[in-house]
Amino acid sequence: MPGQLQVKLTEQQQQELEQARDYHPKPYVREAAAAILKVAAGQSARQVALWGLLRPRDPESVSGWIARYQQAGIKGLLVRDGRGRKASFSPSQPHRSRSGDATLDRG
Repeated sequence: MPGQLQVKLTEQQQQELEQARDYHPKPYVREAAAAILKVAAGQSARQVALWGLLRPRDPESVSGWIARYQQAGIKGLLVRDGRGRKASFSPSQPHRSRSGDATLDRG
């Protein structure tokens, strides 16, 4: 069984996370910052994930937030470009007319 994940924050990191938790414009960043602060205060990542947030989360999500914060700071908590569902239609792609698609020889 792995040991409990521990987070040690400097005073500057503590203030940065508190600022993000209270005022960041993206709700998911506020949630991740709150989770990291709770783990730093001594709660386990599993406990925070299951009972410490507004909605239950996978404990691996909380561990991932911590790892990304430790690597890249607050920017590591933002959703990276290229993530998420891809558009089924992109207006930047050239539009082909119905009449010019493919002509079939039915003769």
